[in-house]
Amino acid sequence: MTIPPPANDRVPARIGPGALVLVVGPSGAGKDTLIAGARALLADDDRVVFPRRIVTRPPDATEDNDTLDEAEFDILVRLDRAALWWRAHGLGYALPRAIDEAIGAGRIVVANVSRRVVADALARYARVTVVFVTAPPEVLAARIAARGRESGAAIAERLARSSEALPAVPSLVVIQNVGDPEVGAQRLADVIGDLAAATR
Repeated sequence: MTIPPPANDRVPARIGPGALVLVVGPSGAGKDTLIAGARALLADDDRVVFPRRIVTRPPDATEDNDTLDEAEFDILVRLDRAALWWRAHGLGYALPRAIDEAIGAGRIVVANVSRRVVADALARYARVTVVFVTAPPEVLAARIAARGRESGAAIAERLARSSEALPAVPSLVVIQNVGDPEVGAQRLADVIGDLAAATR
């Protein structure tokens, strides 16, 4: 006879019935551009949520985020007040806990995250779709340089990380973001719209 573990040791149910759309890909792929385009296309659909990321860097023209300093970010993580969090390029990033409530209410949450948190998301949420946005290396390099935030060495480091592998995921969509970004934004909006329709 197998004795079950105490109730407080059981693995909690993954959060649903809504879905989480994780937009991932190398720096310079245009993830934020496609998300902004999809957000405009889905502006009238209140089932879709585009949360502001928390970043230890002030927002700029290319990134709309909420800002915490390093000490505040460490407190956020230590007190388990973020749904997902990660560090990259010397910065801290997180998604607010409010996304759990939105997904629990059946809504679709769309966020730009690191590939490093995909496994954590799969363990936390019942329905996860990963959208991998990419572009050729020369396009990535030109876009990173145009942002004006990184030096040559930092650009090379970001490009080197562009080949990081994705963990196995049950639902993966690949978007080659080359040329007119409206095409990629429409593709992303279609993916999100199909998920929203499935939750009705």
